[in-house]
Amino acid sequence: MPLNYQVVKNWSIPDKQQTYELRDTIIYNLGIGAGLTEPPEEVELDFVWEDRLKPIPTIATVLASGDPKWIYHPKSTITWAKMLHAEEATQWHAPMEPAGTVIARSVVEEIYDKGAQKGAFLVLRRDLYDSGDHRHLATLRSSLLLLADGGFGGMAAPPKPIWDVPAASDPDFSLDLRTRPEQALIYRLSGDHHPLHVDPQFAKTAGFERPILHGLATYGIAARAVLRLLCNNEPARLHRLAARFVSPVYPGETLTTDIWTVASGAAAFRCRVGGRIVVSNGVAAIGGKR
Repeated sequence: MPLNYQVVKNWSIPDKQQTYELRDTIIYNLGIGAGLTEPPEEVELDFVWEDRLKPIPTIATVLASGDPKWIYHPKSTITWAKMLHAEEATQWHAPMEPAGTVIARSVVEEIYDKGAQKGAFLVLRRDLYDSGDHRHLATLRSSLLLLADGGFGGMAAPPKPIWDVPAASDPDFSLDLRTRPEQALIYRLSGDHHPLHVDPQFAKTAGFERPILHGLATYGIAARAVLRLLCNNEPARLHRLAARFVSPVYPGETLTTDIWTVASGAAAFRCRVGGRIVVSNGVAAIGGKR
């Protein structure tokens, strides 16, 4: 059955509310490797100690993230078994708090047709609000590559500026951040229970030698590098982070984030494991504290 554009584009996704505590923030921060330094550095305590806790702002990606079961519903017409998380972009409008209650409102923003051989891009937009004062905390866009659902007659994706690292220059900054062998087992405690990240047999069936790290965990590790290298570990200075996922990371591997400053308050970055690029087309916007 071909993808039904009208059905998917107009799918009603219920709002979701979540109350999270300091413990949840610490678990998220640990899930993206915070505190993993030898010996422990004073600055890392800000991300793992409740007495002075700072949420790494990419926690927005897991808060009130909604129930993805609608994607698997037969009426959605999405071939979910051939779906990949391709890109993630977050714009923060206010600082994230270490604990609180949030509400998320999600919509299918658009579906772009790349053709029958290339698939389709589904852009899912989620706006996160503080439930108390209704502050708009963040706008998140997840781009899903639907490998088997192209050719439905939809519009092609409009051209957009792609930030990439300067090909002819060395990075201005680089940082190695290693991951724990059990990193995916910790990260999944923040809500992503996909068997690809825990079940060795499922991972082999999917074509991987063993369970892989969640893409959004890699995204959070990249945020940690940007925070340390460009923001003096002040989360409120990170205003935007966007990236493309191009290769899996295995728990236990060391992630190197290379950063180029390309304009005032803007940087391009990539992440690699040795010579293998795992995140490309990264862009970060840095500003003053909000």
